[in-house]
Amino acid sequence: MLKREVNDDPDATNRRQQAARERAAREREQRIAAALAQLPRVEKVKKAQGKPAESARVSTTDAEAAVMKMADGGFWPALNAQLATDTASQVIVGVELTNSGSDLGQLVPMVEQLRERYKQTPQEMLVDGGFAKREAIEKLATSTTVYAPVQQPKNSTRDPHEPLPTDSEAVAAWRQRMGTEEAKTIYKERAATAECVNAIARNRGLQRFSVRGLDKARSVLLWYALVHNLMRMVELAPGLVGGLS
Repeated sequence: MLKREVNDDPDATNRRQQAARERAAREREQRIAAALAQLPRVEKVKKAQGKPAESARVSTTDAEAAVMKMADGGFWPALNAQLATDTASQVIVGVELTNSGSDLGQLVPMVEQLRERYKQTPQEMLVDGGFAKREAIEKLATSTTVYAPVQQPKNSTRDPHEPLPTDSEAVAAWRQRMGTEEAKTIYKERAATAECVNAIARNRGLQRFSVRGLDKARSVLLWYALVHNLMRMVELAPGLVGGLS
């Protein structure tokens, strides 16, 4: 076929290659323009964090991804995956994906997702310290008991579980609650559930997305959650699964 093409139209290969180069150049130009459009948003986030706007970085690989600091100290385009897990079964009950490099501000939207999905509000949420935003604890105080580590104070002589004069009633109650042995025992369940499910996801290869954009990456995450839950169903109810046809 190639020989026929050379005989019939010797310049066809060159035109095809040139078209591919031009297409690649257009796509790169579009990605750069999309990344620059995200820059004001990222600068705003940096300013809110008390960092200079000049530290804002955007990705020309995926404009909807955020350049985040990784465990190895490097900076790479990344997305922040959120999985809510039932502590009794290790079933994933909530899924979200954001381009925020911080977990602050993610707790309330997840609780709202669970409320909408299951028509009831979770009575308790076990989350790591990155989610422990005062506003979130205050907003959820009347519906959900939050178990999250209290940040260690700069003054090592101060008891971190002692309420501060500026604390609201809900935040003061959270500080005191996390200082009790009961709360410490409850919080240990997180290691066997959420952290375990996260580790399983990494071991199964869910460490990077091979697609661009939040919507496509979120779809991948949802598919993973479905497969994970099917495998949990096999573990929890093997007789039920065996009877399916």
